[in-house]
Amino acid sequence: RHDTFEKALATEFPESFDPSMSRDLVYCGGLKLEDLVATGSSGSVPAGRLVLSPTRTYAPIVKRILGDGHRDRIHGMVHCSGGAQTKVLHFLGEGLHVVKNNMLPTPPVFHIIQEQSKTPWEEMYKVFNMGHRMEFYTDQATADAIIQISKSFGVDAQVIGRVQPAAVPRERRVTIQSEHGHFEYVK
Repeated sequence: RHDTFEKALATEFPESFDPSMSRDLVYCGGLKLEDLVATGSSGSVPAGRLVLSPTRTYAPIVKRILGDGHRDRIHGMVHCSGGAQTKVLHFLGEGLHVVKNNMLPTPPVFHIIQEQSKTPWEEMYKVFNMGHRMEFYTDQATADAIIQISKSFGVDAQVIGRVQPAAVPRERRVTIQSEHGHFEYVK
């Protein structure tokens, strides 16, 4: 958030950052809390409200998915926080390649973070969930059922990619092909 909002907030809200933090990093963006940000179909929202909007919990959706008998066909679940779209690299078996080539559209909040911070999109996918936070690794029929369950809760869902053998033995790889480019991450 410090990359997004203007310096004046440091004076107004000194409790919102560690005083030992370099002043160059404290509120180094260009937006005011009240600046309107276009959100597509919803019109526009003040930047402060957009950045602080509550995050949805997926617990009721996951409970239904597991309760409906899909547990045995789910090979993995990744909550894309703390590692974002590359987090799966920590759990991926050797010799596997995750290809994410049907990503959900990037929500406006990530566009403003990127614009204000000038963070490269490749890094954005390593730090932020970019609009989807929960991944299930499963077969197509189970994916279709999971998508229907998610939509019954009013949460959009889709198949975003696939897992395939890696071209290099023992390599773990994630490829992201999105509206922002083609990115490769290897572990």
